[in-house]
Amino acid sequence: MAVPPRGRVSSGKAQPAAPAAPSTSCAALTPPPRPAMALPAAAYEAAVPPRPACAYTSCYCEENVWKLCDYIRSQHQYPLEEFYAVFISNDSRMIPLWKQKSGHGDEPVVWDYHVILLHVSSGKQNFIYDLDTVLPFPCPFDVYSVEAFRLDDSLRPEFHRKIRMIRADLYLKTFASDRSHMKDANGKWQKPPPSYPCIETADSKMNLDEFISMNPKVGWGSVFPLPDFVHRFGRQTDYSYSLEGQ
Repeated sequence: MAVPPRGRVSSGKAQPAAPAAPSTSCAALTPPPRPAMALPAAAYEAAVPPRPACAYTSCYCEENVWKLCDYIRSQHQYPLEEFYAVFISNDSRMIPLWKQKSGHGDEPVVWDYHVILLHVSSGKQNFIYDLDTVLPFPCPFDVYSVEAFRLDDSLRPEFHRKIRMIRADLYLKTFASDRSHMKDANGKWQKPPPSYPCIETADSKMNLDEFISMNPKVGWGSVFPLPDFVHRFGRQTDYSYSLEGQ
């Protein structure tokens, strides 16, 4: 995931110079304003340290979330099964998100993909952990939905977002990246990589594309449209469904 210019698309891939991506005006991307939501309930205890103390490398969101999952696994504060790595992308690999640190004012950043962590809490609301947002960390799901996701209804179809949701324990077992997607055609880093060794498994050194893909027949976890994700995990949800084994 590379930082894109405002209103343009980041490819995040190592490739020769490509034709300029289609520009996207604020008017094309910005839905009508939404009412402000309540901030986090004081009773919720964060599952990870404060944002500055978390392992973080800009433009390596998939690894940042892997590190959050690894920390949660080591602490035994919450059951690891309550957490999910959430990949946001689409077939066009153009997904607008608001309230990102690399954004400007109320303009969205258009990523090829982004990764956040979802805590399906036993309390009254669920929480999102996003190290790239200016919103609270962690952030109540409904606040993040209103402020960062907003609505697909006002976006052109090529910007409609999809979700791949993978249980944290499965993500830790299966994800691998050699970081080659962050090198340019000459083999130079587009953004400096993390200082720790590449994450790999016994079966793979690089399978990032299988997580970014929104083809439900590929990879791990469950894939569904963003509105379905918001409906499932917003406060109106009764949490009676099961994601066992996903």
